Amino acid sequence: MTTDNFLPPLHANFRYRIDHVGNEKRPVLVVDNFLHQAEALVGFAVKYGQFRPGVDFYPGIQSKVPEFYAAALATHLRDIISDCFNLSPEQIEYSQSIYSMVMTPPEHLSVPQARPHVDSIKSTKLAAVHYLCTPDKGGTSLYRHKATGFERLDETRMPLYSDFLAKEEQDPVWQKRYICGTNDYYEEIAYYEANFNRLIIYSGDVLHSASIAPNFNFTANPLAGRLTLTSFIYCK
Repeated sequence: MTTDNFLPPLHANFRYRIDHVGNEKRPVLVVDNFLHQAEALVGFAVKYGQFRPGVDFYPGIQSKVPEFYAAALATHLRDIISDCFNLSPEQIEYSQSIYSMVMTPPEHLSVPQARPHVDSIKSTKLAAVHYLCTPDKGGTSLYRHKATGFERLDETRMPLYSDFLAKEEQDPVWQKRYICGTNDYYEEIAYYEANFNRLIIYSGDVLHSASIAPNFNFTANPLAGRLTLTSFIYCK
């Protein structure tokens, strides 16, 4: 798994399902047992990882992934993704992936890092999380904003949503803690556990957050920390 031209096969027990979450019934693709010998992806991160501070508000460190990973997504999942998100296979253009590890202590969080967020306000950008860690490292939750009822955001919803954010961010509830389940402002509408070699894909416009418990163990060791392989999949 360390050569760029190698395409790992699917796991022998590969399986998937499509959930429709919340009042808006947004699709989430849940793949269990994605790749054969996924442990080698952890080994790659240990041996070749060059982790640096994350970008775009990511609360941790990130590193490049092997070149073959994009091909694995495209080869193994293109038709399933198309079915899940009502696309034609030709609409899926390309993907970008990166290793990610949550490392920012709660006391150093900014408000945007502490609350649920979207990756895009356009449904043509899909987000994927491939868990290379165990369930105790925390999974991913999808949310509904209580005041507006929004479970996803677009250009028409942003003005109203932004008005509420400006007021709500003054609440000390956002200080020194990661969101982990329902709070005063957001209702958790789905939770996906970080099972090893599980991959979830959802539209980038849905409100979501990593679920980080108060007793989370922050470590930069890929063998022991919250190692994920996060991807963005771009569609026409």
